[in-house]
Amino acid sequence: MFGKIISATENILTVENLKGEPETNLLNYHVVFSEPERKLVGEIVSINNQAVTIMLIGEIKENTFLPGVNKKPAPGTTCRIITKNELELLLGSQDIGSKQTLLIGTSNIYNNFKVSANINDLFSNHFAIIGNTGSGKSCGVARLIQNIFYHNDEALPTRAHIILFDVYGEYNKALANLSALPDINFKSYTTDLSLVDNNIISIPPYFLEVDDLALLLEATDTSQLPIIENALKLAYIFTSQDPKVNEYKNDIIAKSLQDILASGRSSTQVRDQIIAVLSQFNTPTLNLDTIIAQPGYNRTLKQCLNIDAQGKMNSVGLVVDFLENFTKITLDKIVINSGFVYTLDDLYKAFEFALINEGIFTSTAVYDKANVLKVRLQSIINSNKKHFFEYSDIITKEEYIQKFFQTAKGNAQLVNLNFSHIDDRFAKILTKIYAKLFFTYTTKLPKRASFPIHLIIEEAHRYVQNDSDPSIIGYNIFDRITKEGRKYGTILGLITQRPSELSKTALSQCSNFLVFRMFHPEDVDIISAMSAHIAEENLARLKTLRPGSALAFGSAFKIPAIVKLDLPDPMPESTNADLIANWYQ
Repeated sequence: MFGKIISATENILTVENLKGEPETNLLNYHVVFSEPERKLVGEIVSINNQAVTIMLIGEIKENTFLPGVNKKPAPGTTCRIITKNELELLLGSQDIGSKQTLLIGTSNIYNNFKVSANINDLFSNHFAIIGNTGSGKSCGVARLIQNIFYHNDEALPTRAHIILFDVYGEYNKALANLSALPDINFKSYTTDLSLVDNNIISIPPYFLEVDDLALLLEATDTSQLPIIENALKLAYIFTSQDPKVNEYKNDIIAKSLQDILASGRSSTQVRDQIIAVLSQFNTPTLNLDTIIAQPGYNRTLKQCLNIDAQGKMNSVGLVVDFLENFTKITLDKIVINSGFVYTLDDLYKAFEFALINEGIFTSTAVYDKANVLKVRLQSIINSNKKHFFEYSDIITKEEYIQKFFQTAKGNAQLVNLNFSHIDDRFAKILTKIYAKLFFTYTTKLPKRASFPIHLIIEEAHRYVQNDSDPSIIGYNIFDRITKEGRKYGTILGLITQRPSELSKTALSQCSNFLVFRMFHPEDVDIISAMSAHIAEENLARLKTLRPGSALAFGSAFKIPAIVKLDLPDPMPESTNADLIANWYQ
């Protein structure tokens, strides 16, 4: 069928059609131009009665396919349809039982020919799975995860650690059966507080550092970070049983009382505020009943606050002198021990004290910013959200992560976090806190990347965004993971229907993509920009792909390919509503 080369422009060759008729069934087939030292590979892009148009896509050298062509075929070189062995170099090994190979699906061009990827090439890099709702995205995710565990004859991935952030609670049904495999365990956590026998998502509150609390309390200004830091230190002081730390309590309380006395407010206001402080924050040696001794008589501190008929506090000097006995310290000198344990209630109490400590009450602007944080914390404490930060055991972060993957049968290779019973805003906060926790854990391992963790985030455009985190806490945890996580073994998988709403940094760091049907022009433009080497024809197909078919491209794929993924078994609970069954019962 293929004759001599008629013309050549850039990577497009036109060859004679010796058959004299268009064989349209060969469109998008691959052909090979054989030369002594190499084989050039092209794709048929058009056929008519006279000629066949072929786009050169790469070369085969030493049994390896290399994308791109440096030199056109020599004059007189003819081409032929690619062989099965050569096609494997483009679409992946057909030895699906190998532990190196992951089945993706089947080719939409070559009947029954599998498309596969090397496990390392695919999953040691960040990846994105993109597609409109109804395009088969959720089924594709479930099928890929099932393929990791089911299509492996050599060995099972018993040391995998895959965490799926499940926004709609749709994956449990599709993945729970994995526990039937030998040495493979599936674990599920839920945000449904009514399921008392299930694993309720729970993060020890004392794991929360300044930036975590800034996210939880939705800080909007960098000036709120020192307030949070001081509140943590105050919580440390007022909950610690360390004798040295206990010495700070008197000093902190005394300094606050001195600030109140020097505030210039009326005697009544000063008295009421001091009583309010000492009623809630006190020690055995500094409280309302503390005796202030004077020659000839003793008075309690509260008695020294009495106001006479003229509205004067005559014994205020005794209180001032008494408070001078305490050493002046600042919170800057206090270093929080790593084993510090506190509850959200402890933190709230610290925020209350912070409002009158360090002169905050004299500054309306600072008071307002601190008070907003306190009010937000109070709303969490008074809501069901508090349950997600109640943890009965005292545990280290390392122990928590090990326990996170534990089941009665052994370690879980796959963990599902069901966020379907909380609102998007709170789910975003929990996702960021968890992501930071796992990323920090992997960065501190003695042997780098020895405990790989995959964080697969459904509806990622809701959480992995170009938000204000960098301007407030100095970084976006997802951007940091995509830039630094790969070398530590923290890999991000982004599942989204709106790539245009994703963090541009995070998306730009993804190396592999499965793109299902896409309609929105902005999203299609983003895919086009990420895949400049992909033919316009393939990009145009994104709008007409059938559900379950996707364009696969990236470092794990030798060539961009349209692949049909098998339906998962069991299916996730993500199918459309059956109106006929429901309307006509």
